[in-house]
Amino acid sequence: MIIAGVDEVGRGALAGPVVASAVILEKKIELLNDSKKISKRKREKLYPEIMSSSLSISIGIKWNDYIDKHNIKIATEHAMIDAINGLDIKPDKVLVDGFSLDIPIKNQGIIKGDQKFENIMAASIIAKVTRDEIMRSFHYIYPEYDFLSNSGYGTKKHLQALNVHSFTKIHRKTFKPISTML
Repeated sequence: MIIAGVDEVGRGALAGPVVASAVILEKKIELLNDSKKISKRKREKLYPEIMSSSLSISIGIKWNDYIDKHNIKIATEHAMIDAINGLDIKPDKVLVDGFSLDIPIKNQGIIKGDQKFENIMAASIIAKVTRDEIMRSFHYIYPEYDFLSNSGYGTKKHLQALNVHSFTKIHRKTFKPISTML
C-alpha cells in the first residue's frame, strides 16, 4: 500500500503563503520529527535526505490574496489537495495532519499526526523549509518586518513594523492586526 503524508505550514502567519507538502517515503529516515520540534539546522539537514529518500514529493501553495478571498481553512485544504494532486505516484491512502479532506482518495485526518507518522513528519519538514525559504526571500524586499527571523508570524518586531510601516503586498488583510488597519 502506498501511503502519502500531508502537512501544512503558515496557517497562523500574518504574511506570506500557506504551504502544504505531500510526501511518499521510500525508506525510513532516522531522527524524523514534527518540524516544530526540531531546530532549523536539523530541518535543513533532513530536507535533502527526505528529498532523496522519497518516491514522490509535491508542494501546494496558496498566497495571501487567495487566503483573504477564501479564508485560511479553505486555502489550507486547497494547498493540501494541490500537493496530493501533484504527486507523481497516486497514493492508496493519505494521512493528513489534523483533518480529513474531501478527495476521492482514502484519507484520514490525524490530530498531531506530525508527531506520530513519518510520512507526515517528512511533509511537515518539506513544507516548513520551503515556506521559510519563501519568507527569507521577502526579508530582502521588506527587511523592516524581519521575515528572516519571524517567517511572517506576529512577533513583537513584526507587529512594531506594521504599526510604523503598515502592511505589504504579502500581508493577509483579513488577519488581525492588518484588518484593523484598513
